Amino acid sequence: MRDKSTGIQPSGRERHFKPEELIVSKTDLKGHITYANEVFLSLSDYTESEVLGKPHALIRHPDMPRCIFKLLWERISAGNEIFAYVVNMGRNGDHYWVYAHVTPSFDANHNVVGYHSNRRKPDPKVIKEIIVPLYAELRKIEESTSNRKDGMNAAYDALNQKLSDMGKSYSEFVQSL
Repeated sequence: MRDKSTGIQPSGRERHFKPEELIVSKTDLKGHITYANEVFLSLSDYTESEVLGKPHALIRHPDMPRCIFKLLWERISAGNEIFAYVVNMGRNGDHYWVYAHVTPSFDANHNVVGYHSNRRKPDPKVIKEIIVPLYAELRKIEESTSNRKDGMNAAYDALNQKLSDMGKSYSEFVQSL
């Protein structure tokens, strides 16, 4: 399935990075990249000049459920941090999984002025056994309606119901993995 926003065809090849490496990026309030470190650039196959000012969605993999990003944006725009498992896609279609920690950046008056994300190498067992099946289920719900927004909201509701059934918040769920 070709990514609709970038036109890039996923290759099916997974890229890996070292456990001691951190992917770091910063964005403005609209999610446009203002900083990307060398690890980010290397994994994504973009140069710094190609990513600065571009939407962070530039590296979004089409297998990533939109409802997870809805949750992420709700949390960070309200001034809260979030941890999430994310599959990203480089310019050549290769993908890479990350365990992301996204936080708002504040000015001296405690106003949110942007966002900062550090991503680490996730546990492959967690990805394979828990995250991939969960995200496939959420994407199936998202794709079950003709209206993308309705599908995203239905998957978001299903995720929240699943969390409620477990007696956990999203943060508690992710941090328990």
